[in-house]
Amino acid sequence: MKTIFTLCALCMAICVNAQSIFKGTITNQNNEPVLATIYLPELQIGTATAIDGTFEITNIPNGTFKIVYSSLGYATLSKKLNFTAGETISETVTLQESAVEMEEIVISTPFHKLQSDNVMRVERVTATELQKQGALTLSEGITTIPGVSTISTGVGIGKLVIRGLSANRVATFAQGVRLENQQFGDEHGLGLSANGIESIEVIKGPASLLYGSDALGGVLYINPEKFAERNTVHGDASVGYATNTEGKLGNFGIQQSGEKFKFLVRGGYATHADYKTADTLRVTNTRFNETDFKTGARYQGDKMQTTLRYNFNQSNIGIPEEIGVQNTNRELLAPFQQIDNHIVSLENNLLFSNSSLNIKTGYLFNNRREFEEVEELAIGLKLNTFNYNVQYHLPDFGNFETIVGIQGMYQENENYGEEILIPDATTTDYGIFATTHYHLKNIDLQGGLRFDTRSIESLAARNEGDSDFVAPVSTDFSSLTAAVGAKFDIGKQWVARLNVAKGFRAPNLAELTSNGVHEGTNRYEIGDANLTEEQNIQADISIAFRNEHFEFFGNGFYNIISDYIFITPTASFIDENQVFNYFQTDANLYGGEVGLHIHPHPLDWLHIESTFETVTGELKDGGSLPLIPANTLTNTLRVELNNGKLLKNSQFFATYQNTFDQNEVSTFETATNGYNLLSLGANTTFVLNKIDLSLGVNVTNLTDEVYINHLSRLKVDRIPNIGRNINVNITASF
Repeated sequence: MKTIFTLCALCMAICVNAQSIFKGTITNQNNEPVLATIYLPELQIGTATAIDGTFEITNIPNGTFKIVYSSLGYATLSKKLNFTAGETISETVTLQESAVEMEEIVISTPFHKLQSDNVMRVERVTATELQKQGALTLSEGITTIPGVSTISTGVGIGKLVIRGLSANRVATFAQGVRLENQQFGDEHGLGLSANGIESIEVIKGPASLLYGSDALGGVLYINPEKFAERNTVHGDASVGYATNTEGKLGNFGIQQSGEKFKFLVRGGYATHADYKTADTLRVTNTRFNETDFKTGARYQGDKMQTTLRYNFNQSNIGIPEEIGVQNTNRELLAPFQQIDNHIVSLENNLLFSNSSLNIKTGYLFNNRREFEEVEELAIGLKLNTFNYNVQYHLPDFGNFETIVGIQGMYQENENYGEEILIPDATTTDYGIFATTHYHLKNIDLQGGLRFDTRSIESLAARNEGDSDFVAPVSTDFSSLTAAVGAKFDIGKQWVARLNVAKGFRAPNLAELTSNGVHEGTNRYEIGDANLTEEQNIQADISIAFRNEHFEFFGNGFYNIISDYIFITPTASFIDENQVFNYFQTDANLYGGEVGLHIHPHPLDWLHIESTFETVTGELKDGGSLPLIPANTLTNTLRVELNNGKLLKNSQFFATYQNTFDQNEVSTFETATNGYNLLSLGANTTFVLNKIDLSLGVNVTNLTDEVYINHLSRLKVDRIPNIGRNINVNITASF
């Protein structure tokens, strides 16, 4: 026994000695200590400096890892260091002062780089920033990103649109795995809560190289909240109230981390009555409620990191049909939906001496129920999805970083309701890809190739011989995609990017097999089993300028889509419902975003921001694409005050959004008039007995303007969007 104990102690000593220590000091140009954070993204560990600017991180395994130094008021710095067994590395780092906000690591692209280092331009916003804007839902908040809009049905249902493309043309990822919840339908939203989310990243443009089918138009990548730092415990609780919908919301979370094990749990609930328009009418049955639960655990080993997360989200959503009963009841009226989303993800990150292997697997269960009467289940759909993503980061070869990987999905769709929207079916995906990044002093190059296959097998639905019979479908789709891009550093202040990417999207079940009335649209839809996959090539060019007083960016894109699938009305009617058929033709989309940010030094507390976004969508044979957002100009005046003895992170803002007329519409759309919206907000944090108490007050549509957004599904009935709304949020962090 003594011998065994001695051997165990020896092994432990060897393991400890095999770890490296990283320590140092961070100062500014005047050699003054800086309060900063130091983060190793591959290991997902980090620390903060002490008041004298010193820091220390222990138990770093062998290998070469990226180090990110960041501090408010200073330019973020990224560099690589090599760690070998048992050594101690000391660094003295000088950060350069900057009025620009801190940069964060971008997760949605494969090489985990700062935005300034990334070849692809990725938009990133934190969940905290969205909350400060006064958004009622996650999808509504994301629309503050230029080039992103939402197809809405009231305030509880929102489908994101990226540069004019939506639904299955935008791939969504949560907890690192692909979200599957019947995205073809526009009668329900994301199925995700803003609670327990760290940040949101948006790739605007084809991302099939990284994510396969359905990333033809872009990617929405939602990063979950981080675990607490080693040997710490954190908790927070928040409550909120929205005056317009008499909405009540709250959530509570706690995080605990030891040396090796980390754990977190969070729960939240929100309930809203029917929203009120500016003309004081409530839009009947736009009421909704949402229950959300998240938990996660992580084991941080010497050479392996394992993360398990689970998210349950239940949304009960009314489906508005008219302006009827006027009250603030919260009990759903028919028709309504109950939607359950379960997401289980497991990520294993294996570290080798000069390479790494990342394995992500996910299981998702979506249960969608639609009731035409309170006790009458009209539509019942169960969707079971298993997906995986395996990426091997090869050893660096000179200035080359290279990743190869395989991705796949197996999915089963099952009906159990009275009506059939789409038939029972199985879908199988498989993809293989390689991408590389070449880094020079002033130029970064990135490119890659990918091959995908998708197999769809559906069963027959209804009775053969009936007019609404759906024949079985057995079809395969495949595509070779590629992407190439370059980033140019022009001097110290200009950055230019050029990217060309090819994407594809396989037709969804609704497009292939529809033969009946699509609930919520009052139209009879007929699919086409002979549809082929959509293919596109998009060119993106962007340029950005930055100095201590001024920032400017301009993004332009041209998107050529072959065999674009769209639905169009016919002259026929079935049971008083107009017949719509799915067709294919070529289409083009083009446009972009421009913006500026003025932060005059030494008035670093003052920020003046302005952005303009535009999209045009055209069919090759003539006419406009449907659901193209109107041009928008947004101007924001923001004041950020320095931390005081009692208050910190104080912010005040005023936003004026000009939305223009949208007259370029498809054959079955109605044009919409422009409108102007004014929003105000104030947020601050009190420090009381080691508890941070944050208070936020935000007012949207301050002037109570009557308006109809072009992407509102209620515009055909001339029902306006939400009127003035005041949000109040209180959060306690301890």
